[in-house]
Amino acid sequence: MALTERVNTVRCSLQEGTLLCLLVSLLFRKEFDVSNNEMKLFVISITMGIKAALPKYEIYSYYVVPCLATFWAASWIFEVSNSNTNRKAFKASVKPSYFGRKMDTSDFEWMMWFSTFRAHILFALSGHVLFAKICSMLAPQYRSLVYMVYGLLAVWTSMGWTYVTLILSHCILLYSISLVKIRWLCFVTGLCTLATFKCEPFLSWEAGFVHGDFELRHILFYGGCGFTIMRCMSFAVENCEKTDGNYNILELLKYNFYLPFFYFGPIMTFDKFYIQVNRPGLTRKDGELWNISLHGLIHLGVVIIVDVLFHFMYILTIPTDVKLLKHLSDWALIGLTYFNLVYDWVKAAVMFGVINTVARLDHLDPPKPPKCITMLYMFSETHFDRGIHEWLCKYVYDYLGGKHDNVLEELVATLCTYGITILWLGPCEVVLFWAFFNCFGLNFELWTAKFFSMEPFVSFEMAMSEATSRRIRAIFNTFNFWCIVLYNVVALNGLDFSKLVAKRLLLKGFPITTTLVMFVTYCLIQVIKERERKHALIDDPDPLPPAPPLNAAASPPASASATTASADQPIADPSKEKAE
Repeated sequence: MALTERVNTVRCSLQEGTLLCLLVSLLFRKEFDVSNNEMKLFVISITMGIKAALPKYEIYSYYVVPCLATFWAASWIFEVSNSNTNRKAFKASVKPSYFGRKMDTSDFEWMMWFSTFRAHILFALSGHVLFAKICSMLAPQYRSLVYMVYGLLAVWTSMGWTYVTLILSHCILLYSISLVKIRWLCFVTGLCTLATFKCEPFLSWEAGFVHGDFELRHILFYGGCGFTIMRCMSFAVENCEKTDGNYNILELLKYNFYLPFFYFGPIMTFDKFYIQVNRPGLTRKDGELWNISLHGLIHLGVVIIVDVLFHFMYILTIPTDVKLLKHLSDWALIGLTYFNLVYDWVKAAVMFGVINTVARLDHLDPPKPPKCITMLYMFSETHFDRGIHEWLCKYVYDYLGGKHDNVLEELVATLCTYGITILWLGPCEVVLFWAFFNCFGLNFELWTAKFFSMEPFVSFEMAMSEATSRRIRAIFNTFNFWCIVLYNVVALNGLDFSKLVAKRLLLKGFPITTTLVMFVTYCLIQVIKERERKHALIDDPDPLPPAPPLNAAASPPASASATTASADQPIADPSKEKAE
C-alpha cells in the first residue's frame, strides 16, 4: 500500500484531541518523499497514539473512577430534585405522573414524540412498513414508487393539499435550477429558499398555506419544509455533477417524499439514496432481521428508562431556575451539565434510531445517530445530526477545505459550513455563540497542529515511551473535552447557564473542584482511548513476528521442507491469525 493510502487509513482511526496528536495527524495529511529511517519514525509516532497499551490495573482504575463520579453527581441531583419539587418555578413543568411522583415534562420535543404524537407516528410508520413489505414481495422493482405515493398521501392527509403544493413548488424550483448545471447557482437558490422560513414577511405568508388547528401543525410545517430544501439542494448538486444527461424529476419526488425521513430526517444524500432504493437484489444477511428487531427493542427500553428517570431527576427543569442554580453544589452543577448533554444525545439517538429501524426494514443504510458526547474530545467529531454533518462535509466543508491542511482554506470552509448551519437552525444569539465557539475550536486544532509540527516537539514525542505519550495526550484531551462540553451547553441551556458552569468550574471551584473534575475527565479519556485501541487492533492487526529458524541438523533441506509444507497445508496469513 502506498504511503499516502496507508496514512489516510490510519488517520481515520486516529482521533486524538491533544496537541501532540494533532501534530502527527497534520504531518500525515501531506505527501512526503521519505527515507527508511523517516518511515520508521512515522510508524512509531502513529502506533504510539493508537495502539499504546497501559497496565491492566491502571485501566481498571480508569473504569472505576468515572462510574463512581457519575453516581455521586446523580445522587446530588436526586437530592435537589426531591427537596425542591414544590418550588414555584417547577409547577409549570413538573407534573404528577406514575409511581406517585411528579415527572419532568419540560422537554416539549420528547413529550411530543413519545406521548402526544406517539399514536400518529406508530400508525403512519406501520402503514409504511406494511405497504413496503407487500410491494417488496410482489413487485420489488416498483418499491421506490410505492414509497413516494404512500408518503405523498400521508403528508396530504396530515397537512392538507396546500402544504403539498408548497412542497412541490420548492421541488420544481430547485429541479429547474439544477438543469442549468451551475453548482453555485443551486446553492444560492436553495439557501435563499431556506432563508424565507427564517424571516418575515415570507415566513407568515408561507405558514398561511397550512390551515387547521392540528396540535403539531407548526412542528411538522417547519420540519417538512426545512428537510425538503436540504434534500432538493442535494439532488440539484448531484444533478450538476451528472455528466450524461439529467435525473428525472420523479427521482427527486421519490427522494423527498420518503415518509420516514420527510418530517424529522435524517438527511441521506441523494447519491446514496438513489443507489440504495434502486438496488435490484433485496436479500438480507444472516441475522440482519434479528439485529434490526433487537435495535428496536433497545430503543423501546431506552424510552422507558428515560421516562422513569424523569420521575426522580429533574435535569431539564433545574437549569431554568437561576436562583436554585446559584445554591447548588459544585458536583450537582457539573453533573447537571453533563447529564443534559447526554440526554440530548439519547433523545437524538432514539428519535433517529426509530426512523432508521424502519429504513433498514426497507433495505436502506441510513446515517447513524450522533456520536455520544461522552466519547468526544475532538471538535472535528462533534455534530448534532450525522445526516446533516455528512451533507455539510460532502457539499461544503470538504469541497472548500480540500485536504484541510491549509489555514486559510480551512478557515473559509469552516466559516461557510457554520454559516449554513446558522441559517438551518435559525439565526439568534444562542446559535451565533454556539457556532462561533465551535468554529474557533475547529480552527484552533489546525493552528496548534501547525505549531507543534515543528521541532523540538517531534523529537520529544519520539524519545518518550508509548504509554507516556498516551498519558500526556490524555491530559490535553481533558481540557479539549470540557471546551466541547461548555461550547455545546450554550445551545442547550443558554449563555447564562454556561457562564455559571464555567465560573464554578474554573474560578470559584479552583483548585479542589477543578482538579477533581479534570482527574475524573482524564480517567474517562483513557477509557475512550482504550476502546479506540481495541478497535484499531481489530481493523489493523499487528503482524506476527517471524518464526525462529529451525535447527539445521534436525530439519530437512530447505527445498524439501518447502515442498512438503506447500503440499500438506496452505500458507496462513499471519495478520489474519493475529486478528482472530
